[in-house]
Formats: sequence, C-alpha cells, structure tokens
Amino acid sequence: MKKNKFFAIAGILLALGCGSVFAKKADSSAKKLKVVTTIFPEYDWAREVIGENAGNVELTLLLNNGVDLHSYSPSVKDIAKISEADIFVYVGGESDEWVDEVLKNAKNPSMKVINLVEVLGDKVKAEEVVEGMEHEHHHEHGHDEHGHEHHHDAHAHGKEVKTFDDHDVKDRSLSDWAGEWQSPYPFVLDGSLDEAWEEKAEDGKKTAAEYKEYYKTGYKTDIASVSIKGDKITYKYDNGKTVSAKYKYVGYFIQLWSGGTKGAMYRFERIDKKSAAPKFIEINDHMIESAPAAHFHLRMSNTSFDAIEDPEKYWPTFFPASMTAHEIGEHLSGHGHHHEDAHEHHHDDDDEHDEHHHHEEEEKDEHVWLSLRFAKTLCGAIADALCEKDAANAAVYQKNLASYTAKLDALDAKYVAAVKAGNKNVLLFGDRFPFRYMTEDYGLKYYAAFTGCSAESEASFNTIVFLSEKVNELNLQRVCKIESGNGKIAKTVISNSKNRKAKVVTFDSLQSTTKRQIKKGATYLKVMESNLDVLKEALN
Repeated sequence: MKKNKFFAIAGILLALGCGSVFAKKADSSAKKLKVVTTIFPEYDWAREVIGENAGNVELTLLLNNGVDLHSYSPSVKDIAKISEADIFVYVGGESDEWVDEVLKNAKNPSMKVINLVEVLGDKVKAEEVVEGMEHEHHHEHGHDEHGHEHHHDAHAHGKEVKTFDDHDVKDRSLSDWAGEWQSPYPFVLDGSLDEAWEEKAEDGKKTAAEYKEYYKTGYKTDIASVSIKGDKITYKYDNGKTVSAKYKYVGYFIQLWSGGTKGAMYRFERIDKKSAAPKFIEINDHMIESAPAAHFHLRMSNTSFDAIEDPEKYWPTFFPASMTAHEIGEHLSGHGHHHEDAHEHHHDDDDEHDEHHHHEEEEKDEHVWLSLRFAKTLCGAIADALCEKDAANAAVYQKNLASYTAKLDALDAKYVAAVKAGNKNVLLFGDRFPFRYMTEDYGLKYYAAFTGCSAESEASFNTIVFLSEKVNELNLQRVCKIESGNGKIAKTVISNSKNRKAKVVTFDSLQSTTKRQIKKGATYLKVMESNLDVLKEALN
C-alpha cells in the first residue's frame, strides 16, 4: 500500500513539473490564511481555534469522503492545496509517508508544517501486539497462486494455507459460509473496480486492462447474490429469478493447482429433488478447516462435480453483501485486506522480500488524536502556528484555545469518572484497535483481533477462540468494533462464547468523517462524547 502511494505521488509531481506549474489563484481567497489538514480531528481543532476569524482563513479538510487514513492517496487537487498552504497539519505516521515527497516540491517555502507525531515526541509509542492478537509480522509468510498471504504451517487454525498434508484437511459445514453474500462481477462490468486494476498494475505483471479482463473471466457468473442459512442456500440471479435448496455435505476434494500448490474444495449436493437450484456445488476459501470466511469461491454443475468448469480459469467469488464496490476494490488492490484475492500463478520474489523487510521495521501507533490529553497539546501547536502566521489575530486564537482546552479537560474528567464507576476495566475489540492511547490515559486493559494499523481483516480460528474465551472469563456483555468495521468478527466472537446475549458496540475512531457528517454538525468533542457513552456501556 505504501509503495503504491509513493509511486502515485511521484507520478503526479512529475506530471505537474515537480510543483512548478501549480496555477496561481487570483481570486479573493489569495489574501486569506490557507490552512490545510489531512484528517477531521485536525480540521475541527483548527476550526475551534480560528473561531470568529473564520472569514479570514481558508480551512481545508483533505480526507472528507469517508476514505480511511490508511488507504488515502492525495489527488492532484489535494497536492496543489498542500503546496500553497500557509499551515499544513498532518498525522505523521506510516500512513503519511507520501507527505515528504509532496513537501519537497511545495510552492510556499515559508509554510508552517505541523506533524502530530513529531509534536508529541517520545509520548508516541510503537505499535503494540497484545496477547491473542493477529499480527502479520509474527510469522514467515508466503503467497499462493491465488495471491493470498499465508502461513506455511498447515496447522495454523483457520488461516489460509497454500501447502498442506492431505490428512490435515478437516470436514466443514455450510455454517462457515453463513450470511448474505454478493458477486463483484457487476462491479467489474460497470467500471467500479477500474481504480483497483490501475493500482494492481503498478506492482503487477499485467496492465490494468489485462487485470480487468482476467477478473472479468474469473468472476463471471449470472448469480448476483447468495444467502446461506443452516443447510439452505438461496441464489438470486441477475435476471431477478430466485431459487433455494437444502444441501448435504459430501466431502472435500484436494485441488492441485498448476503453480504447484493445493486447495481444499468443499462439496455439497442438493437434497431437494424438485428445486431448480444447482445440484452439485463446490466451495473453497483457501482454508482447510472450520473458520468464518471473509469471502469464498463458488463453482457448480447440474451434471456432476467432475463437470465443473476449469477452476483455475473460472472462480466466481462472493463477498459480504455489506461491502461497497470501493471496499471490494481496496481488497483487490491490497489496501483493504492483507493481500489481493487473485488467482495468479506468479509473483515477484524481490517485491515479496522488500515487503517483508519493510514490515519488520518498528511502526509507530499513529492514532494520537484519540487521546483527549494529547488533543490539548496538539491544539496548542495549531494555535501557535496560527499566531505566528497571523499575529494580528493572535489574541483571538489564544482566547479560543483556552476555551477549547477547558472543554477538553471537562470531557477528560468525565472519562475518568466513567472508568472509575465501571464494573469492568477491559475492552475487547473484534476488530482493529486504534484506541491504545485512550485506554492508557484511563488505565484500561484491552484485547483485540488486530493492531490499529493492521491491513488484515480475516481473524484466525485461534484468535476467535482466544477472544471468545476472554468474553467468558471476564463475563463481558459488550464486544467492540470501529465505525468502518462490518462487525462480522465481533459477532463471531460472541457466537463462539457462552454469552450469546452479548452485544456489539461501535467506537468512532474519527478516521473517516465525511463532508455530510460535518454539515450535520459533527465535531471532535461530540464524537468523543459519543465514544464516552459507548465506553460506559462496554465497562458495565
């Protein structure tokens, strides 16, 4: 992901003549102080400090369309905005590595740059891996012919595998694929995934057009969606026709791929003789024992299993029905998930080595804005920059800073009181966990499926079991997720625990606030107030 961003930025800067051809604006905004921020907390802090002087400041929020910080790449327009800024505020973590190249070519040499991570200095901690957490750094990884990143250990419960001993394969039931699923094939046809093909082409061995044709063939199906409940599957076709049938499990078949690896194909046969649903179906999801699936491939025939068409050329795929075309595109390009879901029989060993080496480096936990105490320090840095660049209004900025700091202190005190009054002192996230600084502020413990910056989204059997046992051990009534998560892992954790009545609650990590939410009145304080309400619920 980071490498893709770097080359994209370099390409844009080259096209723009390395920043030398940004057009000069001759409108009235030229006299305004130009402040550019990357994420919403920075934007809102600046807005609060600017206050009544808003008419003299052009304040820009770059990430305003719901794109997560970890997936964001600036557009040409974004880079032009940054280049002309008087004050530029960004997080400064690994997700912002693209900034260095942009700043080298900035048009405004006197720009004041605020890097949140640098402002906080040694208060910023390395990304933490706690007990039970999935972490892509922990194991030697490889890629199978499907483009997936896998453990070499076939006994890694529920994790995708590329090689294994046949006797390690376990029988599975349809419950592993229970839920509502959609085909991405319509998104291939309507161009919704074109950006993903472009991004794959940057590091891949195909052009964007070739990737599109490749997936167009592989994903081809006339089934728009699939619903699996118990032993019943309902298929909805693209012509609106719906058919259902019950199926019985008849065993698995070991598929030998031409790339020298294997796959376990789980076979089910239709029980309902009068149904028009496919008679023989085969499901594979790159795993060899029971585990919740993040996606799967579904092949079928009305004649026999042997009559199923070439599984290397055709692999109709189904993603959760809740995923948007954008999210599926990020999965395919490697942004939203740990690696693209491609049925390719080659990869670049040098790229794999570079990627692995990069991951071994220590990464900072960049989610510093989720500490109210850090927020005070960071607002102070923004106020100082405003005073430096606009001394005539310094008194206004200092007054507003003092007022806002008092509000942050008041909310901080509410958090302290809520934690003191809680029955629990631990949070459990069936999701990524970006709230480390918040939990450290108030002396809370936590367990989670992934680190805050993790690109993984498929929890292993071991992780699910560990988290479920923690729900039992600590008698937790709530399992948490973040606003961008679909809740599937959290629900699976609950369903595998003894406390089936536990509920999923959502914390907002403020990473993907949209223009629409801002227009409706979203503020940093309001979101953190809402998070306080969720915290109270989770601790009781």
